[in-house]
Amino acid sequence: MFHKEGYTIIIISMVILVLLIFLTDALLDIEWLRKLIMIILVLFYVLILQFFRNPKRNTIENLHQIIAPVDGKVVVIEEVVEKEFFKDKRRQISIFMSPLNVHVTRYPISGKVVFSKYHPGKYLVAWHPKSSEENERTTIVVENDTVGKILYRQIAGAVARRIVNYATESETVVQGKDAGFIKFGSRIDIFLPLDMKVNVSLNDKPIGGETVIAEYNANA
Repeated sequence: MFHKEGYTIIIISMVILVLLIFLTDALLDIEWLRKLIMIILVLFYVLILQFFRNPKRNTIENLHQIIAPVDGKVVVIEEVVEKEFFKDKRRQISIFMSPLNVHVTRYPISGKVVFSKYHPGKYLVAWHPKSSEENERTTIVVENDTVGKILYRQIAGAVARRIVNYATESETVVQGKDAGFIKFGSRIDIFLPLDMKVNVSLNDKPIGGETVIAEYNANA
C-alpha cells in the first residue's frame, strides 16, 4: 500500500524506468554492462516504492498517551524552551527519519487543532541543532481535555524538500490518522508538558502510530 503523496512520483518514475531500460537494451552492446545498468535502475525504482509505502498501523486510541507521529530513531530527549507557541519550558522528543523509514506523519493525540503554521526556511541537515528553528517546517498544536496542548513540528532536512501538512485549525483529529507527509528524509520534534512520563530512550526506534512515547499520569 502506497501513500497518496507518492502516486505521481511513482507513475512518472515507472515511465522513466521503462524508457531507460528500452534505451539501454537498444544502445548498449556490452551484455554485462547492460544488465548492470538495468539492475541499478530497477533497484532505484524499488527504493522509491519503499519510500512511499504506507503500512497499516494498529493505533489503540488513548487520551492519556502520546504516540510516535513517525517511524525513526529518537535523537533528542531534553528540556528546552519552546519559543514559537508555548514560550515556556517543555520536554522535547525528536525523531530522525532516514530515507528508508516510513515518512507518513500521524497525529500523536486525538483532539482539536488549535494551531497550524508553515514556515519557509533553510535545508540544514535534520540533526543540526538549529534545524528546528531555521529549516523549512510546520508547527501543529493539538489539544484535548486530558493532556492539554501537544505540539509537533515537521522539519525538512538537507534532502527533504517538501512538507505536506493536513492539519487545519479548528478541525477535530484522531490519534494515529494521517497528519501529513515529509518527502525524502527529515525529523519530527514533539513538545510535551514537563510532568509527562517519557517512555522512550535515546536511540530507540519507535513505530509511528503504535509506539507510546509518553503518557499523562492523572495521579502524579
